Amino acid sequence: MSCKIDTVVQKHDLDISQAGYGDIDEYLLQRWTGEDGRPAEGYRSLTEWFNKRLLKRVYDEHNRQTTGVKLESEYDVLQSKDELTRQELEDDLRTTGIDADEVTADMISWSTMRHHLNDCLDGTKEMETADSDWERKSVEIASEQVEEKAVEAVRSLSSKGEIADSGEPGIAVNVNLSCPECHVQTPFSKAVERGYVCGDHAHDDPENGDGEPTRSL
Repeated sequence: MSCKIDTVVQKHDLDISQAGYGDIDEYLLQRWTGEDGRPAEGYRSLTEWFNKRLLKRVYDEHNRQTTGVKLESEYDVLQSKDELTRQELEDDLRTTGIDADEVTADMISWSTMRHHLNDCLDGTKEMETADSDWERKSVEIASEQVEEKAVEAVRSLSSKGEIADSGEPGIAVNVNLSCPECHVQTPFSKAVERGYVCGDHAHDDPENGDGEPTRSL
C-alpha cells in the first residue's frame, strides 16, 4: 500500500529539478542522511521542501507566478491560522482554478515524512558524533514526539465531543529553560545561542543553587 507521499508524487507527477538525484525519493533519502556530501536535514525541513515543491507544481500547472519570494509568502499564509488572510489568498487562487483546500489536503506532516524515510524507503541514519550538534537535534526530536502525541490526543477528544470540532487546532510545542534562581524562562534555542538562561545569574556558582536549570515543555 502506497503512503501519502507516494500518492501525492504520482497524483501531481512531482519530479526533482536538481542534478545528481534520480527522483524525489532519492533526493529525500540523501538529504536526510547527508550521503550527497551536504549537511543532513531533518524531517521538518524536508517536509517543508516537499510541500513547497507540491505548491510550485500546482502553480505551474495553472500558470500562476512562482517566484521564490511569492511562493514562500503564500505557502506561509496557507499554513497560518490567520483566517482572513488565508481566505483572501484562497479567493485569489480560485480565480486561477486552484482549489486551496485540495492543495493543503495533499500537503504532508513531518510524521508522514518520518514514516516514508524510515519505513517506505528503509532509510537509516548514523548516530550523531559528539561535535555534530546532536543536543539540539535531540531536543527537536523530543518536541516533535510530544507534538505528535498532543495531536492524537486532541483528535480523540474532538471525536468524543469534548472539544468543539471547528477544524484541527494548531499545536506548538516549545522547550523553555527556567533559571533555578528566579522565575525567568528562556526558549531553549535562545539559551543555547547566547550561552546562558538568565543574565542576572549567568555566572552564579552552581554550588549555591540547584546547579541545573529546570526544563518545561
